[in-house]
Amino acid sequence: MSIIVKTGLSRRSLLLATGAAALATPAIWSPSRAAGKRIVVRDDGGIYTKAYGAVFYRPFTDATGIEVVGVQANAEPVAQIKTMVDTKNYTWDMAKISWPAILLLTNGSKVYLEKHGLESEPVIKSIPAEFMSPYGVGTNVYTTVLAYRTDAFKGRKAPQSWADFWNVAEFPGRRAVRKHPFDTIEEALMGAGVPTAQVYPCDVDKAFASLDKIKSSVAVWWTSGAQVEQMLISGEIDLLPTWVSRPQSAQAAGAPVEIVWNQGIWGGDNWSILAGTPNADACREFIKFASDPKRQAALTEYFPAGLTQPEAFNYVKPELAKNCPTYPDNIKAGLKIDAKFWFDNQAAVIERFNSWILA
Repeated sequence: MSIIVKTGLSRRSLLLATGAAALATPAIWSPSRAAGKRIVVRDDGGIYTKAYGAVFYRPFTDATGIEVVGVQANAEPVAQIKTMVDTKNYTWDMAKISWPAILLLTNGSKVYLEKHGLESEPVIKSIPAEFMSPYGVGTNVYTTVLAYRTDAFKGRKAPQSWADFWNVAEFPGRRAVRKHPFDTIEEALMGAGVPTAQVYPCDVDKAFASLDKIKSSVAVWWTSGAQVEQMLISGEIDLLPTWVSRPQSAQAAGAPVEIVWNQGIWGGDNWSILAGTPNADACREFIKFASDPKRQAALTEYFPAGLTQPEAFNYVKPELAKNCPTYPDNIKAGLKIDAKFWFDNQAAVIERFNSWILA
């Protein structure tokens, strides 16, 4: 959960100029009406800001006259959003955030996000309900997967599930695990044989018992995506769970890395509007613009985006589509993150995990 940050990808080249020009044509808001307007959008930086600038931000400005400024934040910006809304000092107007962040911002005595109210818009209605909430329009799906170095398993069976990752005897190799309970608890349960449909609500005692069995075989407890990418490229680690963008980036760098989509743990990023921003209506126009299936599809020229519009796959090259988290074969084999479980239990589980890792 990202809480999950996905930056620094180098997998895809720039869009062809003709393709970008073709996407810049839809008109939503008269430029004359929008003169002088600007919205600031929090995104994940790196390749995301670059891709969004070409596919979303600049074309939206050309079509409407509303300037869009992308601003990077390196973690779920819950505290920052609360401060902006409380002080009415809006450094941002909207943000790309996860389901857990939305819950944290809307389940207290004060609600820090605007309801978007776009459910009846045709371009929004076509987004599956599982990617939507009243406070967020799904724009990207991220997935935690099992990744391994193919050279470490040359001539022998490679791991294909979390049970295989937990099976140190049959699948030996240097392992790394995230030094955080998010995703790790779910992996531990599936590693112990719990079917994906029965992972939630998580049996935390069973998860820690499963982690006990593998703890001595973990060579590295990783803390950042950049660390994961470096270890996969260098060969320091043979197999590990990680956010899919990192092994994809390692592949792009020439590393012999394979991705296992089976039992991938997936969650959603959403366009969310800060409560009280004077630019809320302009944000709504931007969300509709960025939800167009053809426009979403154009992101795959930069990175294997987790497209939330099913129709978008009609415009994606097949060799690119199979690398996307929401490609039908990938997502149906996975586990949707239960954000409510973590909203209710994260403090206690994080405290227990931190004590366990030091024991």
